[in-house]
Amino acid sequence: MISLTDIIQARENMKGVVHTTPLDSSKTFSDIAKNEVYLKLENLQKTGSFKVRGSYNKLISIPKSELDKGVIAASAGNHAQGVAYSSRILDIPCTIVMPKGAPLSKIQATKRYGAKVELYGKVFDEALEFSKRLKDETGAAFIHAFDDEAVIAGQGTVGLEVLEQLSDVEAVICPVGGGGLIAGVGMAIKEMNPAVKVYGVEALACSSMKSSLDAKKPMTVEAMPTMADGIAVKRPGNLTFELIQKYVDDVFCVDEMEIARSMLMLLERNKLLVEGSGASSLAALLYEKLPLQNKKVVAVLSGGNVDVNFISRIIQYGMVEAGRYIQIETVIKDKPGELERLLQIVSELEGNILDLNLQHMGVDVFPGHARLIMSIETKDSAHIEKIENELLRKGYKLRDK
Repeated sequence: MISLTDIIQARENMKGVVHTTPLDSSKTFSDIAKNEVYLKLENLQKTGSFKVRGSYNKLISIPKSELDKGVIAASAGNHAQGVAYSSRILDIPCTIVMPKGAPLSKIQATKRYGAKVELYGKVFDEALEFSKRLKDETGAAFIHAFDDEAVIAGQGTVGLEVLEQLSDVEAVICPVGGGGLIAGVGMAIKEMNPAVKVYGVEALACSSMKSSLDAKKPMTVEAMPTMADGIAVKRPGNLTFELIQKYVDDVFCVDEMEIARSMLMLLERNKLLVEGSGASSLAALLYEKLPLQNKKVVAVLSGGNVDVNFISRIIQYGMVEAGRYIQIETVIKDKPGELERLLQIVSELEGNILDLNLQHMGVDVFPGHARLIMSIETKDSAHIEKIENELLRKGYKLRDK
């Protein structure tokens, strides 16, 4: 069984290979969360996430004689890059199985590290089963994403760094997927200072660890689509489950709106690009999911690998949920001055019009009228309500978008 000594040894093993990531204090998030908030910036780690820690520690633990046929792993993205990067350093052939819906940026990054990528299944769990079949066929060594002692020990080095950087920390919050990160961090923290609280955070769309803890055994759950793809694991590991039962105080869930807003706030306030799974730990703090107040709290931002094409959608989603953006559809008379009249109303209420789409033909557009679809940047939900109410008062019928 893994011990604190294994985590300390892992720290020695990876010196010069991984970064000791910064611990950044945030007054903005401290004020919002009513705690003294620190951010552990694993989004700035090599390969863009904490995963390289466990991957490297696992690879160097395997006898060279067992690596002749390379290694194989399954991943939604971050573990893939960690294994590929570590394999390149150690000159080991590497194959990664990723779900077909994995972010393109993570697929391309994995290939750039020199790995062969196979796309299989819709979710991580399907890719995992396929990778195990490939392992049996090829004889390659298998590198599990989380349910492995050496991997867990490597991830636990995050906990050692937190204690060194903030010796009087009172609580640590980690994202939870399969459980490798929080199992290792929980052991490191609790073995060195049992008074520190350790909390996990899952996406509500795939809350397998929370369900497993409630059932007191590993459970498989149905997963809904989530922007926190890095922690969308339908069944936790057996080993990680046991360690979490022992070392983690509780696990909480956050929804898509809370994740999106937290991602947007990290980008806006702290200039940090953090993926959905990484932002979940902060989201639990900001939306008061945790029994914490006036405590020194560290939120682990586990990764920052966001698909470039996805960033704009996340920003827009976060702005909509924060009341910063609205799309309004209405019908106006198709004659000079009517469009200017409506735009003047929005302008006087300080709505910033981003774009307009005027359609003169359509199933429900009658002769002499036009459908107007208008995107507006707003201040907050109250501002949206003010604009909508004024348009209604002026006789416009609004269709929800």
